[in-house]
Amino acid sequence: QVQLVESGGGLVQPGGSLRLSCAASGFTLDRYAIGWFRQAPGKEREGVSCISTSEGNTYYADPVKGRFTISRDNAKNTVYLQMNSLRPEDTAVYYCAAKTFCGSNYHDYWGQGTQVTVSS
Repeated sequence: QVQLVESGGGLVQPGGSLRLSCAASGFTLDRYAIGWFRQAPGKEREGVSCISTSEGNTYYADPVKGRFTISRDNAKNTVYLQMNSLRPEDTAVYYCAAKTFCGSNYHDYWGQGTQVTVSS
């Protein structure tokens, strides 16, 4: 069965950190660029970060630059999103998605999402 599964979400205080994981099964993750997205209640989904395939080039949305780091471990078929200095406005459901390249608007696979709540 082909799927992406996110994990690592939870409740954290402002200034805290979380590491999200995006694990693939049924296909080889290193053939895809992986993007992280988030959707807060009442807001549209927005792109957060993306990592390309072989070169491992990374891209970040302005609101998370300098705080979030995307990485991949192809041996584990997993992509990570390290989130530091979290803010209440980072609260959202976070999704990962697989696509051919970071600039593509077509996503081959989506995960089910993991909730991140930043609150004191």
